Amino acid sequence: MGNAFFVVWRESLEAFLIAGILYAWLKANDDSGSGKRALFLGLAAGVGLALLLGWALLGVQDGLSGDALEIFQTATLFVAAGLITQMVLWMKKNGRQMKAMLHAELSSAAERSGHLGVAVVAALAVAREGAETVIFLYGLAQGGEMQALAFGCIFGLAAAGLTAWLAARSLAKLNIALLLRLSSILLLVLASALLLSGIDRMIGAGWLPPLLDPVWDTSMLLDDTTKGGKILADFTGYRARPALSDLLAWACYWGVVIVAQRRIARG
Repeated sequence: MGNAFFVVWRESLEAFLIAGILYAWLKANDDSGSGKRALFLGLAAGVGLALLLGWALLGVQDGLSGDALEIFQTATLFVAAGLITQMVLWMKKNGRQMKAMLHAELSSAAERSGHLGVAVVAALAVAREGAETVIFLYGLAQGGEMQALAFGCIFGLAAAGLTAWLAARSLAKLNIALLLRLSSILLLVLASALLLSGIDRMIGAGWLPPLLDPVWDTSMLLDDTTKGGKILADFTGYRARPALSDLLAWACYWGVVIVAQRRIARG
């Protein structure tokens, strides 16, 4: 539940902020009100596109079995980890310019295609966040209970709406930029956990050798099969008895992330 809550909160918060930026631009530049109606239609269309992707993923899963299903579910874990990482790095590079970028896109679309352009920009912006959320949740669902996942989604969406509302109304001293930076770190930790889940599935299926299994055993301190240990394992990738392949994948992941972040900081 915790992972789903966090992912939905973060992605929904970004979607709310994007919607707020677009609405503010239209409020200042569209006196007719038609642009705002197009915005709301576009936002609804973006949510619909994300739900359509979720339906498609479930449809593909229902049509697979055996090794094909295992490959699909394992690949989804890697895709989810990659998307989370790409999204965090993109936000680190473009986050400060996001408002100006959205305004420029909206202005250009409104000039070219009128209200249809406004709807398309809104739909694509929200659909991107929604599609990422769907893929993240599908990856999380590989090792979690659906009821807990559903509660996490509901509470995460509600918390994102409350956070955005408080920030917009200035009813709380919320530093959104700081919240997003801190949540980006947690998202990278979650991405590394999804990556390790995919590596474990590959080892279990015999597609990847463990090399050395286990490298150490800390189950006396915290067993990852207990309730507390499993929560930590699901969120951080903790393994009480890790294989060498797990450790190499984890080290490579964080090495790539650190190098990419340093290049962005220098650029």
